[in-house]
Amino acid sequence: MFYAIRHLTRYRYNRPVWQSMMEVRMHPISEATQRCFTFRLQVNPRARIFTFQDHLGNQVHHFDLPQHHRELAIVADALVNIEPPAAVPESLPGDAWADLERLIAEGDHWPMLMPSHYASTSPLLEDLTRELGVERPDGRDPLALVHDISRGIHRAFAYVRKSTAVNSPIEASLSSRQGVCQDFAHIMIAIVRGLSIPCRYVSGYLYHGDEHNDRSADGATHAWVEALMPGLGWVGFDPTNDLIAGARHIRTAVGRDYSDVPPTLGTMKGRAETELQVRVRVAPSQTLLPPGEDFAADEEWSLFIEDDEQAQQEYDQQQQQ
Repeated sequence: MFYAIRHLTRYRYNRPVWQSMMEVRMHPISEATQRCFTFRLQVNPRARIFTFQDHLGNQVHHFDLPQHHRELAIVADALVNIEPPAAVPESLPGDAWADLERLIAEGDHWPMLMPSHYASTSPLLEDLTRELGVERPDGRDPLALVHDISRGIHRAFAYVRKSTAVNSPIEASLSSRQGVCQDFAHIMIAIVRGLSIPCRYVSGYLYHGDEHNDRSADGATHAWVEALMPGLGWVGFDPTNDLIAGARHIRTAVGRDYSDVPPTLGTMKGRAETELQVRVRVAPSQTLLPPGEDFAADEEWSLFIEDDEQAQQEYDQQQQQ
């Protein structure tokens, strides 16, 4: 299935700022069953964009804006194809725990086994682990155990938009029993790592069709986890929607937790209040077309982009005067 993706981020400031420096992690990964055919990043005000791979293998675009500005818009367009992945079984045969230990010893998986900034243990997390009944050992193999953790988190927590902030610790969700995809991913990572199973955070998008009954919000980025399994590799689990990550999950970056893979990360000089606006559109694409063509008839998006173009023209005129 081909997907055309548009991800727009706009920062507005109540007074001019300058020397903005920004990293962007929106380039979909090309590996396994996922392939990114085209990717285009536009920045307004215009800037020269550079790319590099971070230490986790994620594609990073970065730029800087030395001049004064009161608005920054970032538009990422991508065309991605995902082949349906192989079905994931409910359990693993044989002595899967011993196989997992050998897999860990042979590879560099320790960063995904250790506590991280947003995924670490706490008394509330230990209470949840006991509540879910997923303490080791109990006769279940690693895959069966992680299946049960994902389902248990889905049952135990309510999805409530804006119930937490992007930098909220997991204790906020553990105490209120509500949160968003980022919170559920961090909680699951902390539990799974506590069972000596490598687990990592995945940032990306989820296609929401009319026939799907997802809890996560349309028009936003999504987050889920991947756990390392012998014979299967990294297996994706979506505790927000009680799903195994499949042909609707579009991966952009992986890391220890959200702090490794924010879609945008930057700094600027100036004291200003910031208004952040984010819009995401994931649409099926039947043919290999430039991503912009899939959105050309969308009046709302067209007006949004026209606003950016008008702002650039006004900025250019100011620079000439």
